[in-house]
Amino acid sequence: MNVAPIRGGTAVQDHVALAEIELCGELIIAASAAAERLSFDRIDEVLKVTDGREGGRAPGDERR
Repeated sequence: MNVAPIRGGTAVQDHVALAEIELCGELIIAASAAAERLSFDRIDEVLKVTDGREGGRAPGDERR
């Protein structure tokens, strides 16, 4: 990865920002490949998010 140098010849990398950009890219790729809108479950799958329980979300999850 190339990072533009700043005054003094040092380079700055914001690892959190780079990770967020990568996740956004993954969502864009998934959305462009989908025939319809991405469901919350598909978004979670793309972002590798879980609620910590085996088998998915807790009953009563308000996002649905």
